[in-house]
Amino acid sequence: MFSIGATELILILVIVLILFGPGKLPEVGRSLGKALSEFKKAKKDIEDELQDDEFKDDSQ
Repeated sequence: MFSIGATELILILVIVLILFGPGKLPEVGRSLGKALSEFKKAKKDIEDELQDDEFKDDSQ
C-alpha cells in the first residue's frame, strides 16, 4: 500500500476545506466516517461468511 505523510495530509485537508467550505466540513466528515464503518462491517461479514463456509467444508 502507500503511506500518507503529514505534508500530504495537510494538503488534502486544505483542498477539502476550500472545496466544501467550513460549514459543510463536519457533514462531509460524518458521511466519510459512516461510509468507512459500513465498508468495514461489510468486509467483516464477508470474512465471517467465508470462514463459516471453510469450517463447513472441513467438517464434512
